[in-house]
Amino acid sequence: MGKLLWALALALVTQFAGAVAAFAAVNINTASKDELIALSGIGPAKAQAILDYRKANGPFKSVDDLKSVKGIGAKRLEKLRPELSVGPVPAKVAAAGTTKGDAKGAGPSAKGEVRAASDAKPVK
Repeated sequence: MGKLLWALALALVTQFAGAVAAFAAVNINTASKDELIALSGIGPAKAQAILDYRKANGPFKSVDDLKSVKGIGAKRLEKLRPELSVGPVPAKVAAAGTTKGDAKGAGPSAKGEVRAASDAKPVK
């Protein structure tokens, strides 16, 4: 009887975890075109506009920045807001909005940071 209860509890937890994952917000800084299209009210053209804006301007700082994308107004944003997030931005995405000149000379690197060989200073 105890094993049956444990199996039932495990099944319920697994189902709940799957439901939570299904309602996870989409990070607009890392979402692919397909992930954006899956949002209610976003079709292929608007998804591409979001990607183009992100590429041209760098990562979004807040969900409200989405209003700067052509075709997304206040009403659409309010409908989408529960489905969206602006989570941590991977270095690759953050660097995509900067030019090579911006990244060089940005100051000393953080402890443990990996730098490109071209950025290394010669050893004397």
